[in-house]
Amino acid sequence: MVTVTLEPEGRCPWDKPVRIAVRGLAPGQRVTLRASLRDEKGALFRAHARYCADAHGGLDLGRAPALGGSFAGLEPMGLFWALEPEKPFWRFLKRDVQTPFAVELEVLDGHEPDTERLLGQTVHERDFLPPGVRREPVRAGRVRATLFLPPGPGPFPGIIDIFGIGGGLLEYRASLLAGHGFATLALAYYDFEDLPKKFDTIHLDYFEEALCYMLQHTQVKGPGIGLLGISLGADICLSMASFLKNISATVSINGSALSGDKAIYYKENSIPPLGHDLRRMKFWRLGSPRSRFQQVQFLVRASSWLTDTCHLLVSSTGRERKLWFLFLFSLGH
Repeated sequence: MVTVTLEPEGRCPWDKPVRIAVRGLAPGQRVTLRASLRDEKGALFRAHARYCADAHGGLDLGRAPALGGSFAGLEPMGLFWALEPEKPFWRFLKRDVQTPFAVELEVLDGHEPDTERLLGQTVHERDFLPPGVRREPVRAGRVRATLFLPPGPGPFPGIIDIFGIGGGLLEYRASLLAGHGFATLALAYYDFEDLPKKFDTIHLDYFEEALCYMLQHTQVKGPGIGLLGISLGADICLSMASFLKNISATVSINGSALSGDKAIYYKENSIPPLGHDLRRMKFWRLGSPRSRFQQVQFLVRASSWLTDTCHLLVSSTGRERKLWFLFLFSLGH
């Protein structure tokens, strides 16, 4: 009988690695492993990879390289990070961190597309609210957010987490960071409760109020707060680090590092949007080395706006585990 095992067993945090193994195969048997899950709106995400069993009929994804599929090579967690939507461009995110995602893992005989029959399967639940993490809704002045506190007495180093275009309040990154020992504020800034429905200009007074909330919280260790932002949220984080005090580290994920189409206001200071002229733009194949190099080079030049006490990390990768490690390093210095 073919069995699929995961270590550690049972439910575990989404960002915690697991060891996936298959037992009961024939020596050298060709199999396809497939992972799938449905998000809270019913959208299907899938990933698959082709493998060959070892001489004893076993398969350990920590030792056996994938021979193709959604990824290739030695990728023990590839079936998770390679999940892609069945519906094109559907965004993978967690809306309710208090419930887990259930990931179905299947072992199929043969190599896709010539798989014939199901050999074994299991369901693995992955949490976004690690054990002991406390979730506290925040409605303080104008601030609309959720604070996640790690287990223990504290105080803890603080992070403000800001997402990009789309609005609302997304908590899944903040909740996972709290599992690593950080008091993390998932901050909404438009299209949530009584906040504005649209976001046309960056008024830093609101974000300064969120910063002050964190600095005054008894469970947050000062004197500096870290910022984590993606897309428009990254632009906001860079603006905060440029004008506000007590910011010790900033992570920009896919940020533009300039006020392209939104003006920035803070007290008596204002920066008009720079705009852009499509006639003066040059385009390269998406993801080419040249375009990646130019993006990073431009952002590093733009980092000269930041205060001397703020560390900056720029990232355009979707594999955020490495990003978080570097962020923790920056906060530690």
